[in-house]
Amino acid sequence: MGEILVLVEHRNGALRDITHEMLNKADALSRARSHTVTAVVIGGKELSFLDHVTERADEVLLFEDDRLSHFSADLSADILAGLIEERRPFLTLMAHSSWGMNLAPALAVKIGYPLATDAVDILVDQDRPMVIRQVYSGKMFCRVSFQESQGYLITVRSGVFPPHRAGERRGDLIRRDMPAGIPESRTQFVEFVDTAAGEVDIAQAQLLVSVGRGIGEEENVPVMQELADLMGGVLSCSRPVVDKNWLPKFRQVGTSGKSVKPKVYLAFGISGAFQHVAGISGAGTVIAVNKDRKAPIFRAADYGVVDDLFNVAAALKEKLKH
Repeated sequence: MGEILVLVEHRNGALRDITHEMLNKADALSRARSHTVTAVVIGGKELSFLDHVTERADEVLLFEDDRLSHFSADLSADILAGLIEERRPFLTLMAHSSWGMNLAPALAVKIGYPLATDAVDILVDQDRPMVIRQVYSGKMFCRVSFQESQGYLITVRSGVFPPHRAGERRGDLIRRDMPAGIPESRTQFVEFVDTAAGEVDIAQAQLLVSVGRGIGEEENVPVMQELADLMGGVLSCSRPVVDKNWLPKFRQVGTSGKSVKPKVYLAFGISGAFQHVAGISGAGTVIAVNKDRKAPIFRAADYGVVDDLFNVAAALKEKLKH
């Protein structure tokens, strides 16, 4: 019997959705391969979300220390390296986030385990994992295999696995001491800045009209704002629109913006990069409008329209005004 380690990701005392998604996938893999699921929590003291983790793992290992109140890739890599050396897990899962992308490569070098990043699925074939990744801006999928190793490291893309609890588990919470001899972190935490804060909170909207690079020019933003107003929704956007300074950061949907869960999400001129799709995984109904019938956004959409977005917007306005 092997073991799957899942590194719990949290931010400002709150558990992030990617943790539930990784635990869900770990549960499925463990049942197929008779593995156990162990969650690893690295953080400061008095964490309020521990009960949500213990009910989804066979065991929860808690490393708590004032030095861990804010994420440190240096300290986390040292803690995990020692833990992996001790337990020899089959798989170690981490989020493909700013945390995971900082931590995973350093950990792989430290322990000599192979690493696959940005997994959208994980398969196991003949006792060796295989990772599904996207290439060519999400238009194709490829399978990545590993060289044989004692264990394997994988970072998991947010939003690709369901977050709901799949199985019944109730793990013991085991408090672990900080390993002796760990050097001080080479980085210093200064402050946490939520760049997505602004005059509207797109995460609370029930209907979002979202625009991407396809709107062409900044002068077209008011055209889509009018449509959002007529529909009683909120205007949001993908990252290229923010990068061009056409809309402020607090309206951005995606992994570097905000994850949203509206009842209806209308995507106009958005290609569907994985960072954006991850941010709409909780949306009720996704409707995509794009001239490119091969745009990746259609894979995430419940309904798709292959047409010029301005034709569709004009038709909707005409209906709404009468």
